[in-house]
Amino acid sequence: MSASRRKPKKVIPILPSRVTVEGLDRAPHRAFLRGLGLSDAEIGQPFVGIASTDARNTPCNALLGHFAQAAGEGVRAEGGVPFDFACASVADSMSMNHGGMRYSLPSRELVADGVEAVARGHAYDALVAFAGCDKTLPGMMMAMVRLDLPSVFVYGGAALPGQWRGRDVTVLDTYEAVGAVMAGDLQPEDLDELEHVCLPGLGSCPGQFTANTMAMVSETLGLALPGSATMPAVADARIAQSREAGRVAMDLLKNGGPRPRELVTRKSLENACAAVAATGGSTNAGLHIPAIAHEAGIRFSLDDLARVSRRTPLIADMKPGGRFLAKDLHAVGGVYAVLKALLERGVLHGDCLTIYGTKLEHALRDHPGADGEVVRREPLLATGGLVVLKGNLAPDGALIKVAGLKAMRFEGRARVFDSEEACAEVVRRRAYAAGDVLVIRYEGPKGGPGMREMLGVTALIYGQGMGEKVALLTDGRFSGATRGMMVGYVSPEAAAGGPLAWVRNGDRIVIDCQRRQLTLELPQAELARRRKRWKAPRARRLSGVLEKYAAQVGSAFRGAVTHRGGGKT
Repeated sequence: MSASRRKPKKVIPILPSRVTVEGLDRAPHRAFLRGLGLSDAEIGQPFVGIASTDARNTPCNALLGHFAQAAGEGVRAEGGVPFDFACASVADSMSMNHGGMRYSLPSRELVADGVEAVARGHAYDALVAFAGCDKTLPGMMMAMVRLDLPSVFVYGGAALPGQWRGRDVTVLDTYEAVGAVMAGDLQPEDLDELEHVCLPGLGSCPGQFTANTMAMVSETLGLALPGSATMPAVADARIAQSREAGRVAMDLLKNGGPRPRELVTRKSLENACAAVAATGGSTNAGLHIPAIAHEAGIRFSLDDLARVSRRTPLIADMKPGGRFLAKDLHAVGGVYAVLKALLERGVLHGDCLTIYGTKLEHALRDHPGADGEVVRREPLLATGGLVVLKGNLAPDGALIKVAGLKAMRFEGRARVFDSEEACAEVVRRRAYAAGDVLVIRYEGPKGGPGMREMLGVTALIYGQGMGEKVALLTDGRFSGATRGMMVGYVSPEAAAGGPLAWVRNGDRIVIDCQRRQLTLELPQAELARRRKRWKAPRARRLSGVLEKYAAQVGSAFRGAVTHRGGGKT
């Protein structure tokens, strides 16, 4: 942080950590700290938690430990003591296409709860939070807002793309290539070649998928350092940036903020929705932004995302619907280039704060805006890349990514499946036809439980050349990499008696993205009869994490959260 951006230093209030080290009866506590190697002087300094999902279980997380160490160096340089700890994480990459995916969305809550437990249990004074995989980013941000300590969020960064036959490729190409092999449009040896080159190194998926979308949200909300969201994971500057995050956390502690709940406001949440809509970001943002708002005590839902997306043009040509990756956006100015273009169009609140306490409009003043290619001067669409649909099939709402869609309306006959596996088997055998609406239900937050992500199925459909020849409709969710006529997050979910539970094979369904409608073409009287006759399926026998999650989780409409939110802990 430059000297010109620093606020006048305030007297640091009594630090939470002093409850663990001051007084006669804290002699054992001090002994434990000396066992860690702390000196008497260090025991007298502020304690800063360095939380991460460091692990060697996925490329997304594998660098986070190195970055956390660098953040600790920054904390020490400013007179603090870092305490690093790791949280459990579940990567969508490895849990896709099987029952393990039921643990992915619940792991967001595990991350948030784990950070809260350690930070409060050990009475830390400030926090630096690192994340790399899809659910770990919102989980860390939720914890920051819940705790409301001086905090900095740091994204681990995206991987660089692979090269295959003269073009950039990602894991999404491999997912879709599986479908192409099944369709006879690609040879197995081509898939093998692609599989070996699509992910050449460490980092998260490099398109505007969920991880990069939520990294953009972190910068837009002011929880992260400017320029951090789009920098590649393997960039040399990542270590220096992590070190700076430690310094900034100490600065926030010394200067009194801004703290997370000063940064996360209704206006900044609307800015985050605008950034997602303008870049054709992940539909999962429809779950995660309301969940972050919930931690601040702000009621925010799919309706708010819909309202902002309707007024926000699609201006960034990002994969999966477009041409470019995170590294390309970084090269033309990163997240702030998008925000500058949105500010110039009058769809951004410029009076929100950055992590430095300055107004966003001031931070954007000298930053480059649209470059004309990655960030377009003329919109790709007049409204945002995400659309919330409503109607008698989704009274609360459903989500579709329209960025890259060739047609905005689909009408077809329902093929109903009561699980992802049942539909996936039909798709693998290509036992479906153009005009079908594949309905996958009982996969919502409670019904799954866990609201599984279905990139495996949607990528097969797209790879088989059927991405817009059929539609898929589910109360489950999608990867940020999903494209095609895919509607998810249908609320209320089928397990809660939502209308998706009443659909039968052969029913006509209309998806109209222009009119933002999702309609089951049946008379109201027939819908009422079906509702009356519906019986909930026998609940799956659960235990452990999934039992607790199913008992606590709320509707996707408000972020699939598991507690009342907004209170002090």
